Formats: sequence, C-alpha cells, structure tokens
Amino acid sequence: MSVAPPNVCVVTVTTPYPTTGAPRPAPGPAADEGLARRLKALACTAPLHDLDVRKANLAGEYSVYAMAEVALSAIDMVTLNMDFDTGADPEQIVTRLLPRVAAQSPRRPVEEHERVARWVLENLINVGSVDRGFRAVYGTFGPDGAYVRRDYDFKLIEEVPGPGGGVYLRTTDEAVNVLVGALDTDVTSAQIAAEVKLEVLISRGRLADAQLAAEQARYRTVQYAETLRRALEATRRNVRAVDWLRAVPDMIAEALDHVADRYRHENAILTNIRKARDEAEDPEHKRRAAELVDIVKDCIRRHTQLQSRLLEAGPLFRAEQDRQAFASAPARAGLDLYGQLVSPVLPLPVEQASRVTDAFFARGAGFRTPPAVRICDLVDVLLTPPTEREHLGAAMPEPDLVATPADSRFTEEQLESALELLDLPDDAPRRLSGLLADARRRDPELPYLVALLAVHAASPPVGTAYRQGEPRLLFSVDDGEELTDPEFGGADLIVGTARLDTAGMAAARSEIA
Repeated sequence: MSVAPPNVCVVTVTTPYPTTGAPRPAPGPAADEGLARRLKALACTAPLHDLDVRKANLAGEYSVYAMAEVALSAIDMVTLNMDFDTGADPEQIVTRLLPRVAAQSPRRPVEEHERVARWVLENLINVGSVDRGFRAVYGTFGPDGAYVRRDYDFKLIEEVPGPGGGVYLRTTDEAVNVLVGALDTDVTSAQIAAEVKLEVLISRGRLADAQLAAEQARYRTVQYAETLRRALEATRRNVRAVDWLRAVPDMIAEALDHVADRYRHENAILTNIRKARDEAEDPEHKRRAAELVDIVKDCIRRHTQLQSRLLEAGPLFRAEQDRQAFASAPARAGLDLYGQLVSPVLPLPVEQASRVTDAFFARGAGFRTPPAVRICDLVDVLLTPPTEREHLGAAMPEPDLVATPADSRFTEEQLESALELLDLPDDAPRRLSGLLADARRRDPELPYLVALLAVHAASPPVGTAYRQGEPRLLFSVDDGEELTDPEFGGADLIVGTARLDTAGMAAARSEIA
C-alpha cells in the first residue's frame, strides 16, 4: 500500500463559564462522563468526515466520490469478513469496494476506482502515522471544577498478523460503534435490544427496517467475540495481565447465558422470517425476507463459534498458566575463566600471554576514574614527598588455625600396609582376589582400601604421574575373569605396576617447545 499522510483528529469543547468562581456547567460526575462519551463518539466519526475534506488534495478530480460512504462500506466489509482467529484480506476488501466506488462514477476508469478504494482503506488504517491510530483532544472538568484537556487515542481498522505470515484487517470496537450508530454502549444490552427490535419489526411486517436491525445485531455479535478474543490473546502473552479471578470468569458465564438466550430468540426469529417469506406476495418482501434469513443464519453461526471459544477459554487459561509458570529460564552462557583464559594462556610465552591478559583485564576490571588534570592538583602531586615504605611491607596478622578433625575411615598405618601390598614387581602382576585374601589376613578393614585403590587404578592418571616425575604407576586390567570373594563381587582385575619413561617424556617436551 502507498503511504498516506497521517490523520490527527482534534475535537475540543469550549465553555462560556469561567473555570473558577462559577458553578460547573453540568454538575455531577455522571454529567461529565456523559459529556466525555459524546465527545469520544464525535471523535470516532471525525476520520470519516476528514476523508471528504482531504480528497481535494489528491492529484485529479475526485470531488464526485463520497469518501465517507466508501469508508462505511469498508468498515462493514471488514467486520463481516473477519473471523474469530483471522481477519479480512486487504486485497479482497479492495476488490469488494470497487462496485461501490464505480457506482458513484461509472464513467471513470477502473484504475481510478481502485485508487480511491485503496486510499480510503489506507486512511482508515492511518498508514502514515507511527502507531497507525487517531488521536482526539477533548475537555472535561476535574474534581476541583477546573477544565482539563485529555487525549483520546483510538483506531478504526488495524492490521494483524495472520497464521500464514500475511497481514489481515480487523475492525475495532470504535469502528463497530460508528457503523451501527450506537456509540460506547454495553455489548450485551445492545445485542438484546437489537434482537427485540428485530423480532418486533418482523412481526409487524416492516422487513426493510428489520434487515437494518438484523445487521446491527450481527455487528454486536462480532464485537462480543472480539472482546473475548482480545482477552485470550492477552492471556497468551501474560496470564497475569488478565483478571481471571473475577472479571473473565464472570464475563464467560454471562456470555454463555447470553448465547443460550440468543439461540432461542434467533431460532424463533428465523421461523417468523421464513413464514413471512412464504406468505408474502410482494416480490420485494420475498427478497428482503430471504436476505433476513441469510443474516440470521450467519448470526447463529457466529454464536456457535463464540460458544465453542467460550468453552475453550478455561482450559486455555490453565494451559497458559502452567506454561508460563513452569517455563525454564533462558539459558545464558557464562564465562569459563579456566577453560577459556587460564588453560590456553599458561602454555604461551609471556610476550604472547601478556597481550591476552591485558586485553581481558582492561575490559573486565570496569571503569576507572582518571585523575584530575587541574594545575593545582598537579602541583600538589609533584611537590608531595614520597611516603616511607617498609622493605617487606606491612606485617601480616597471624592466622588463627584450627585443627581439622580426622574423619578418614582408614588410618595412615592401613594406607602404608595397602601400598606395601600393591608394591608389586614390574614383571609379576597379581589377581585382585589374591590381594584381597592377603589384606584380610592382615586387617579385616584392609580389603576395602585395597579394592578401592585397585578400582581407581583401572583408569590411571598417566599425565599427572609424568608431570610429577613418578617412576612407576599402578594399573589394573579387566580380562573378563569373575571375582570370587565373600565380600566383593565383579571382575577379578589383574593388578600390576608399569615403569614410566620420564627421560623420554622430558626429551619429547623439549622437542615440542
């Protein structure tokens, strides 16, 4: 769509009464609320009137087109073509507006008709503005009687994302109010009033007026479904933003009662319309009765859809509450100082490592306040004699050491005895079962320590032994033999010692360096 200039509707009210020292023009808060409601109603119609004012700015002769009529038709089509989950297709709305525009000037080219339809639709969306909305300025009286100006932001048609990635159109409550001519009214009471009016008109045979009342009832049904849809959308975003303790459950209960009542009324109305259609002799009456049948059927379909959504609202709230309450916190990767800094830097020469550490600590230490550069501060720094410092620094306090209680299961003597048993010749490995039997003859607790050391030797720390300069290393290997012992089970490991070539490892390190 092309970008149209933004619309800003300004509706103000003036008062001939002074703001102080005189009684208020309409005493009481109810009167002020009614005044504000009427001003908001006037503001909602201002964008439609503004279309006929600004059509002179278009390049070409467009004075023949009644832009407000086209705008009302656009709001009507978007309202009736949007569903509970999706909106109306913009291109489809433009296509359906073309006959309405062409009827006003049939001799003009089709390209001009399409341009007018798109221009009206874009101005109802208010494409050129930042938030694509309208703003009205109105005045009310505060508690102290002072005149206060307030802003009223509203939209008529808004763009919403569709399930397939496209953009759809939905009418707002303000647009529906403008369309049906009942501004800022309660949804339930307006629906009941419209259907009672429809039933009375049909019973009296005034089918032309009955068709208008039926269309108004259908618009109110759409508006009621839109209220529920917005509550469910807000619940999906943040379950705490919607009052599910009182407001929404009360609304759902009232809506279910409302739908049940509407079913009874609409079925009765549908029966009367069919009877009027079958008994009418005037072709015009038959045509209007047939149109009324379609409208009431559409109302029943929309009420059925609304009822299904109302029944799904409770499970949706519980599912969203569980999802949002127990959702895992987003994982944030932390900095591994040892793995990412210390371990890679330690093998490097000082010249290379200093560049890495300087860059890290320059950014990780935070900001440092620079010294003042005033001349008086510089003179003080230069003339202040240096302080005497101790050669070895300040005396360190004596630490208060507490002896750690010995909580080891095995004593030093048992450890020495176990190591003595495991000090095997390089060419004479032994089975774990034999080592356990020898240990049991020395001490009943010693087999547990020997078994622990033997199992630990199944994965010997070769690199650590090389770095520490150990000449020999204890190892154990599982060859599939089952251990036969009264206290232990598992594999009967082969336990032995291996001599390490520390000189060869030192030579290899020097070659790598």
